[in-house]
Amino acid sequence: MKNIEEIRSTLGYDAFTIPEPSAVILDGYTSDLLSDVMGNASEESALITIQAHKNTVAVASLIGMKAIILCNGRTPSGDMIEAAERESIAILGTAENQFTVSYRLAQVLGKV
Repeated sequence: MKNIEEIRSTLGYDAFTIPEPSAVILDGYTSDLLSDVMGNASEESALITIQAHKNTVAVASLIGMKAIILCNGRTPSGDMIEAAERESIAILGTAENQFTVSYRLAQVLGKV
Protein backbone atom coordinates (compact mmCIF):
# COMPACT_ATOMS: atom_id res chain seq x y z
CA MET A 1 0.00 0.00 0.00
CA LYS A 2 1.47 3.31 -1.12
CA ASN A 3 0.07 6.76 -1.65
CA ILE A 4 0.08 8.50 -5.01
CA GLU A 5 2.97 10.84 -4.22
CA GLU A 6 5.13 7.93 -3.02
CA ILE A 7 4.41 6.07 -6.24
CA ARG A 8 5.10 9.14 -8.39
CA SER A 9 8.39 9.96 -6.71
CA THR A 10 9.61 6.34 -6.53
CA LEU A 11 8.88 5.67 -10.19
CA GLY A 12 9.87 9.16 -11.39
CA TYR A 13 6.66 9.82 -13.28
CA ASP A 14 5.37 13.23 -14.32
CA ALA A 15 2.37 14.62 -12.47
CA PHE A 16 -0.32 16.31 -14.55
CA THR A 17 -2.71 16.40 -11.58
CA ILE A 18 -2.43 15.18 -8.01
CA PRO A 19 -5.46 16.58 -6.19
CA GLU A 20 -5.01 14.13 -3.27
CA PRO A 21 -1.32 13.14 -3.03
CA SER A 22 -1.96 11.06 0.10
CA ALA A 23 -4.69 8.94 -1.57
CA VAL A 24 -3.81 5.27 -1.19
CA ILE A 25 -3.27 2.96 -4.16
CA LEU A 26 -3.81 -0.74 -3.44
CA ASP A 27 -3.62 -2.21 -6.94
CA GLY A 28 -3.32 -1.46 -10.64
CA TYR A 29 -5.26 -2.37 -13.75
CA THR A 30 -3.90 -2.24 -17.29
CA SER A 31 -6.30 -1.78 -20.19
CA ASP A 32 -7.20 0.55 -23.03
CA LEU A 33 -10.72 -0.81 -23.39
CA LEU A 34 -12.87 1.25 -21.03
CA SER A 35 -15.67 -1.33 -20.89
CA ASP A 36 -13.07 -3.86 -19.71
CA VAL A 37 -11.94 -1.44 -17.02
CA MET A 38 -15.53 -0.93 -15.85
CA GLY A 39 -16.06 -4.65 -15.54
CA ASN A 40 -12.80 -5.68 -13.92
CA ALA A 41 -10.85 -2.88 -12.22
CA SER A 42 -11.05 -2.33 -8.49
CA GLU A 43 -11.47 0.64 -6.20
CA GLU A 44 -8.36 2.42 -4.95
CA SER A 45 -6.36 1.23 -7.93
CA ALA A 46 -4.40 2.97 -10.66
CA LEU A 47 -5.44 2.64 -14.30
CA ILE A 48 -2.49 2.05 -16.63
CA THR A 49 -3.47 3.13 -20.14
CA ILE A 50 -2.77 5.19 -23.24
CA GLN A 51 -6.33 6.60 -23.30
CA ALA A 52 -5.71 10.32 -22.72
CA HIS A 53 -9.25 11.75 -22.80
CA LYS A 54 -11.96 12.73 -20.34
CA ASN A 55 -13.96 9.50 -20.79
CA THR A 56 -11.08 7.69 -19.08
CA VAL A 57 -11.61 9.91 -16.03
CA ALA A 58 -15.35 9.21 -16.08
CA VAL A 59 -14.73 5.46 -15.97
CA ALA A 60 -12.07 5.78 -13.25
CA SER A 61 -14.44 7.92 -11.18
CA LEU A 62 -17.30 5.45 -11.58
CA ILE A 63 -15.14 2.67 -10.16
CA GLY A 64 -13.45 4.71 -7.44
CA MET A 65 -9.97 4.56 -8.95
CA LYS A 66 -7.55 7.09 -7.50
CA ALA A 67 -5.05 7.49 -10.34
CA ILE A 68 -4.50 7.16 -14.07
CA ILE A 69 -1.02 6.50 -15.42
CA LEU A 70 -0.64 7.52 -19.05
CA CYS A 71 2.01 5.55 -20.91
CA ASN A 72 4.05 5.92 -24.12
CA GLY A 73 4.52 9.65 -23.59
CA ARG A 74 0.82 10.44 -23.93
CA THR A 75 -0.31 13.75 -22.47
CA PRO A 76 -3.81 14.44 -21.17
CA SER A 77 -6.13 16.82 -22.96
CA GLY A 78 -7.22 19.97 -21.14
CA ASP A 79 -10.70 18.63 -20.52
CA MET A 80 -9.21 15.41 -19.12
CA ILE A 81 -7.17 17.41 -16.62
CA GLU A 82 -10.21 19.48 -15.62
CA ALA A 83 -12.33 16.35 -15.14
CA ALA A 84 -9.60 14.65 -13.10
CA GLU A 85 -9.26 17.64 -10.79
CA ARG A 86 -13.04 17.75 -10.33
CA GLU A 87 -13.15 14.02 -9.51
CA SER A 88 -9.96 14.06 -7.36
CA ILE A 89 -8.14 11.62 -9.63
CA ALA A 90 -4.39 11.90 -10.16
CA ILE A 91 -2.99 11.75 -13.67
CA LEU A 92 0.62 10.64 -13.93
CA GLY A 93 2.60 10.23 -17.12
CA THR A 94 5.64 8.38 -18.42
CA ALA A 95 7.37 7.46 -21.67
CA GLU A 96 7.42 3.82 -20.51
CA ASN A 97 5.10 1.29 -22.13
CA GLN A 98 2.21 -0.39 -20.32
CA PHE A 99 4.11 -3.62 -19.69
CA THR A 100 6.94 -1.80 -17.94
CA VAL A 101 4.60 0.44 -15.92
CA SER A 102 2.51 -2.54 -14.83
CA TYR A 103 5.59 -4.41 -13.62
CA ARG A 104 7.16 -1.43 -11.87
CA LEU A 105 3.89 -0.50 -10.12
CA ALA A 106 3.42 -4.11 -9.02
CA GLN A 107 6.93 -4.01 -7.53
CA VAL A 108 6.26 -0.78 -5.64
CA LEU A 109 2.98 -2.17 -4.30
CA GLY A 110 4.63 -5.44 -3.23
CA LYS A 111 2.57 -7.55 -5.65
CA VAL A 112 5.60 -9.33 -7.21
